[in-house]
Amino acid sequence: HARMLAEAGAVPVEVRTPEHLADVACLAIPGGESTTIGKLARRFGLVEPIRERAASGMPVFGTCAGMIVMASRVQGGEPLLGLLDIEVQRNAYGRQVDSFEADLDVHGLDHRVRGIFIRAPRVVDVGPGVRVLAEYEGAPVLLEQGNLLVASFHPELVGESGLHRYLLSKI
Repeated sequence: HARMLAEAGAVPVEVRTPEHLADVACLAIPGGESTTIGKLARRFGLVEPIRERAASGMPVFGTCAGMIVMASRVQGGEPLLGLLDIEVQRNAYGRQVDSFEADLDVHGLDHRVRGIFIRAPRVVDVGPGVRVLAEYEGAPVLLEQGNLLVASFHPELVGESGLHRYLLSKI
């Protein structure tokens, strides 16, 4: 995400502590392993500060595992941040070997967004205050709720910075 945020005009900073979080105007939560992200967020005392900043309007963008940690409902698991009124199913698009790329029509953008789906979560329920911005085969894959943005896929792995520009426009 750092490279995409830089291309979009921001100065990226790694957030590892509540003090780091206090210094940023928005937050991108990357892909990876959602349970590891959860363990680290708890260990460094970031869960409540992220919830508070998001509640006060700080834009937050979660991709893949970032979507899982932001979801309010996780099938077979406990939500971490519980920010977005969605339910997700982890690894719903298959294993690592089942990874794929897709071009997506995104509401509000004038170009298609290419995303890479790697052990991606599937959104199985969307609350009334959540807006679906893109779908893949009928399932929501890009959603927003106010200052929050989540994607089942990785736009940053193909150099797609349009969603990062959109995130920065929310500041």
